[in-house]
Amino acid sequence: MNKPLTLATATPFPYTFNPAHTALVVIDMQRDFIEAGGFGASLGNDVTLLQAIVPTVRRMLDAWRSVGGVVLHTREAHRPDLSDCPPAKRLRGSPTLRIGDVGPMGRVLIAGEHGAEIIPELAPLPGELVVDKPGKGMFYGTTVDALLSHRGITHLLFMGVTTEVCVQTSMREANDRGYECLLIEDGTESYFPEFKAAALAMLTAQGAIVGWSAPSSAVIQALQSA
Repeated sequence: MNKPLTLATATPFPYTFNPAHTALVVIDMQRDFIEAGGFGASLGNDVTLLQAIVPTVRRMLDAWRSVGGVVLHTREAHRPDLSDCPPAKRLRGSPTLRIGDVGPMGRVLIAGEHGAEIIPELAPLPGELVVDKPGKGMFYGTTVDALLSHRGITHLLFMGVTTEVCVQTSMREANDRGYECLLIEDGTESYFPEFKAAALAMLTAQGAIVGWSAPSSAVIQALQSA
């Protein structure tokens, strides 16, 4: 689809994008964060909060795939030797289970381990972009910018977890690189609902200082009406 679409009800004002130059970005919908028994649960978090957005993310993926849009999936995952995971990151969280340690789903957040994989319900399709990122943001230590630029991408629609950490960091990084970004409100979640609300407010404040937000229904309706 090569036609500009406008989300009239986006926050803080209408957002216009052309699907042919837009990528749908799905941040870190991984077993270790989403499923019971994973790394997120080991930190004492209620993973059912994150599980609740899976149907929305799937509906949005289906709608986006139906118009042939570019999809980018990210996974927070490190090398087995942890050479890309500094102590400032690794030595945080639970003192009994840290990045690289053996957990219920294999070594925590290590590329190729069971827990680092995207949940089956949202599995990438052949040809979709899948990037392992060693940082919270999707541009740090990756080729994401080159991958998107090569495809003529100028706009990004974000979903995934968690809103205030990896999603917000990635969206801020994207804004600094010139991408026009929108966060799909019901396609993102946090272990702490108040953190999600604060992140949405910060990202869209001061005239979309980082970007816009809108519900998935608005994006899907725009795609279908076109």
